[in-house]
Amino acid sequence: MNIILLEPQELGKPLARRDARTIHLLKTLHKKTGDTFEAGVLGGALGTGRIEGIKLDGSLSISLDLRQDPPPRTAIRMAVGFSRPIQLRRILRDLAVLGLEAVDLVGTDLGEKSYQDTKLLTNGGGRAAMIEGAVQARDTLLPVLSAYPSLDLYLRERPWDRESGPASGRGWGKRPLLIAADTARVEGTFTRLGTRARAMVIAVGSERGWTDRERDLLSAAGFIRLSMGKRAMRTETAALAAAILGMEKIGELG
Repeated sequence: MNIILLEPQELGKPLARRDARTIHLLKTLHKKTGDTFEAGVLGGALGTGRIEGIKLDGSLSISLDLRQDPPPRTAIRMAVGFSRPIQLRRILRDLAVLGLEAVDLVGTDLGEKSYQDTKLLTNGGGRAAMIEGAVQARDTLLPVLSAYPSLDLYLRERPWDRESGPASGRGWGKRPLLIAADTARVEGTFTRLGTRARAMVIAVGSERGWTDRERDLLSAAGFIRLSMGKRAMRTETAALAAAILGMEKIGELG
């Protein structure tokens, strides 16, 4: 853990003995009473925590001094075709590491329909994966997570036309550049994209890619189809690669 994150409702309460954060502080970092550590509150500020004492039941009494704002959001909204739950968890974790504004899970023509029944969206597993990413990145904000049963519905609703999450006003006041990662019927490549956009919406298909029907839908909605090379990638690889290429184009890596 690069930071100890607490839920707002945990403020003022001790960390239980078997809590992963307690174990990390005492067993991994070998912290003792009086020692400090990096801390933050989900959805709130960053700063330092201090171990005030170890109770008889093994729980930790801590105090917090949180005065720093979280890192600014990356002005990228990503639509990703539903994947296997184990892949989906990694996708959510890694996109949270990058600080993306929002992640939209989308049903696609060639995607396995049963993947849309994943319990990650109902049992807290998806949020837990994004918290893991935030901990890695020393962040307190999570991407806004949404799900759409089909690309058709996603393109009709156009969620990017609404203010988008914590970064509203940071690039989203102007029309974002719409990009679909593809391997066929492409109109260019990420690396040769000359436009320096302030914000992007990037769509990545499921494991088998887009159908021609979906390509036509994307084009009609204003998406340009860009190649990331000739190799077929796993959805999790394509999503991460597209996000990083997009970050370079909006100046996040400079």
